[in-house]
Amino acid sequence: MARRYDSRTTIFSPEGRLFQVEYAMEAISHAGTVLAVLSKEGIAMAAEKKVTGKLLDLSLAPGGEGMGGEGTEAWMGGGGEKIFLLNNNILAGLAGITSDANSLVNFARNSAQKHLFTYDEDIPVEMLVQRLCDMKQGYTQFGGLRPFGVALLYMGWDPIYGFQLYQSDPSGNYSGWKATCVGSNHSSATSLLKQDYKEDLTLEDAKSLCLKVMSKTMDSTKLSSEKLEFATMTLHPTSKQPLSKIYRPSELDELLRDLELGGTKEDAVGAMEGTGGGGGGNVAIST
Repeated sequence: MARRYDSRTTIFSPEGRLFQVEYAMEAISHAGTVLAVLSKEGIAMAAEKKVTGKLLDLSLAPGGEGMGGEGTEAWMGGGGEKIFLLNNNILAGLAGITSDANSLVNFARNSAQKHLFTYDEDIPVEMLVQRLCDMKQGYTQFGGLRPFGVALLYMGWDPIYGFQLYQSDPSGNYSGWKATCVGSNHSSATSLLKQDYKEDLTLEDAKSLCLKVMSKTMDSTKLSSEKLEFATMTLHPTSKQPLSKIYRPSELDELLRDLELGGTKEDAVGAMEGTGGGGGGNVAIST
């Protein structure tokens, strides 16, 4: 029955379903896990890297040797393959097809800069999320287009609502969360977050919870910066302005060692090393 109604995004099935949108969500479920936890002091985000391998030249790729930093350095160093800085007050984690994700990141950054140029202030977090989701929804409604095969977690701060955490999917829906997860193993990660999340978490507690849940849901027994990206959003202690930090590999390894979750690079990568979620020979790679 599905084959009669899944050729276009503009055709509803008799059950009221849009199969192409559901297929896009299925692509995300095979991508690397991304999870984030909201606390009263800030937000922590961890993301699993799928594209790894001994022959990969990291100096030429996003997430290379100069990756990461705090504040302005986060812009100069840039993000990796999973976590990107959208604006001074907003970070995003991505799960899905990499090329689709890059397009959405560029759109979000342009929208944030247009708002800054027009109003001389950082864009509110929900406003940027809504603009991005309006575009994603349009790709499910008009002929000749396909939905974006990527889900995003947004963490940010603005003077209106303080620290915020949002999740959006290919349909254009978005919602606010205290802790959430997308990608592979998201069901088990969500169950662990429900058990361990508390309202009065500190930022250190949130970082610890993020990494402990990742260690239980990833295939690797020990974590390292080769398989993981990590970022936080806090307020500067003196200026009280949002401060983004994308952890450098050495900083992440040190944090993992402090939590006794790994931090070494001797662990072997899985059998599908270097192929990514797109599989051998496919152009689209899920991360």
